[in-house]
Amino acid sequence: MVTARLGDAHRTLREVVAEEIRDMIRRGDLQPGERLLEDRLAEQLGVSRNPVREALRALENTGLVEVRPRRGAHVATLDPERAVELLELRAELEAFAAQLAARRRTPEQLDEIRAVLESGREATAANDVVKAASAHRQFHLAIERAAANSYLGPAVEPLRAQTELVFSLLVDRRGIVGWSEHVDILAAIEAGDPDAAQRATRRHMSSVLDDLRDSGAAAASST
Repeated sequence: MVTARLGDAHRTLREVVAEEIRDMIRRGDLQPGERLLEDRLAEQLGVSRNPVREALRALENTGLVEVRPRRGAHVATLDPERAVELLELRAELEAFAAQLAARRRTPEQLDEIRAVLESGREATAANDVVKAASAHRQFHLAIERAAANSYLGPAVEPLRAQTELVFSLLVDRRGIVGWSEHVDILAAIEAGDPDAAQRATRRHMSSVLDDLRDSGAAAASST
């Protein structure tokens, strides 16, 4: 059932339902390629079919959901080669953001990044997949804001939902989120060291890529 969340008073039911479905994908409750039945989701979330239908349309625009002719809505799939390409591009953008953030961050922005990091580590310790995934997203968003480049956010946003899909596939392998890698990124930004921030971010994304390749190899060997 859809539960009340902080800020829901200012959100439409469609937006709340869309976030619930996104969380189900993050947790792995809904797997890539799985069909999304409006009746079943409406029953699970305790709402009518209409907000579910609207939510699926909204998620289609993010790339997290695919609507196929005569086959309905499905959780998006991302073949291994395209997933690698996606993460390679995200690595470049995230490294650039961290580099700029190390130069331009304000004390208030550092506080925000620290708070999100701590929240994510606590969620991981509590095995709260949804909260940890949300903190991971907010960590990188906070760095993008600290980078103070108005073109950066619009460049990353179309890639964000599909990156979340990749991370949902790696939850078991990565223990939800590898926060030690994020500690290194934050330390470099705090130190005002652009080169170190860039290197730490590249190491983080390289680690994700290695896990993705290992995951694909393991899946191939089991077939």
